Amino acid sequence: LKLHLTPNILTAISLGCAIISGIYFWKSRPWMGVIWMVLTSFTDMLDGATARAGKMETKFGGILDHVSDRYGEFFILAGITMSKMVHPGWGLFALFGMIIASYTRAAAESIGKIENCAVGIMGRAEKFVLIIVGAIMENYHPQWRWLEIALIIAGLTSFITSIQRMFYAHKILKERKQA
Repeated sequence: LKLHLTPNILTAISLGCAIISGIYFWKSRPWMGVIWMVLTSFTDMLDGATARAGKMETKFGGILDHVSDRYGEFFILAGITMSKMVHPGWGLFALFGMIIASYTRAAAESIGKIENCAVGIMGRAEKFVLIIVGAIMENYHPQWRWLEIALIIAGLTSFITSIQRMFYAHKILKERKQA
């Protein structure tokens, strides 16, 4: 707030960091990809905190944040997928899983009018930590394919999260008699 950075500017900075992270991963420079991925996560946390602290929360800001997060996930995972550090199929698996988990939540909250459908086995932050750890381990022990393992786990937990959100939405809507 003291730097006069609005939440939307911080969202844009977070997206820019994600794009840079994806480029570094694509160029097979995982350490730089990780550093920019950490910066992505940090600035992503700041935008919401700044909005709340400065009483600058808007519906558009929330939409911008969520859409920018999906773009950021795309750029990071696309960079990893194109890097040849992982099999492209696993990169696509993780990418679609993360997007469908987010979409399931968005659909439940907008169509189902469910106040908060942020349930599930693993959230975005945990998946990012998993991918960061996988990328760091890959740097030291590439023969174990740590980054690929991290993407497989991120993808699986994303699909499980999507299913959990569907069951949760069904339960809430059934209780309301709107299933």
